[in-house]
Amino acid sequence: MTLDPLPAENLADRVASSIREAIHEGRYPPGKRLVERGLAAELGVSHIPIREALSKLAEEGLVEREPRRGSRVATLTHRELDELCTLRVVLEQFVVGRVRERLTPDGERELRAMVAAMRAEAAAGDFQQVLRIDQRFHERLWEMADHDLVGELVTQLRSRIGAFLRAATAALRPEELERHAATHDVLLDAILATDPAVAQAEMARHIEVAAGRIRASLPEAADE
Repeated sequence: MTLDPLPAENLADRVASSIREAIHEGRYPPGKRLVERGLAAELGVSHIPIREALSKLAEEGLVEREPRRGSRVATLTHRELDELCTLRVVLEQFVVGRVRERLTPDGERELRAMVAAMRAEAAAGDFQQVLRIDQRFHERLWEMADHDLVGELVTQLRSRIGAFLRAATAALRPEELERHAATHDVLLDAILATDPAVAQAEMARHIEVAAGRIRASLPEAADE
């Protein structure tokens, strides 16, 4: 007697993916309570995979679980923002150094096409599409860096970095969306510059400007 092959993704993982997507799209905003019974009814599953999924999302930093109070979508504190910003600067400055050494003409065309698409979506005022392409742009840089350990670190931080990008995009005013998209062409120009310090400085500025927008949107009561 043999066992049937297991599905590539179990039920709790599929539930986690659904909730994660809803958080990333803003359907579950920061601070929203995530009631297991309600989620189970929405997704048509029992409470067990819901509980497992919420535990997984808590490990990713997307969900906060409080004793006797249940779960809610995580809210970003000033300290968490500062820590994530400084860590991103270190990692992504290293990444652009690697990309500079490995970027092919085809790779540059791919990145330029992504930025052109981002700028077109920004001109149309589509915040969600700008965010989606922005996330993919940075993911593609990490992939082009071709560094396994950095890839592992980024995988662990993917949800937190996604939350950072989402908050930074949400803090943009409509008239700022096109300027934000255009900064990715500036970043690419810096990566291709003769002086590697130019690329590192521009990546730091790119991240810190986004962090500044988020910081200005956080309530004064956010934990330090």
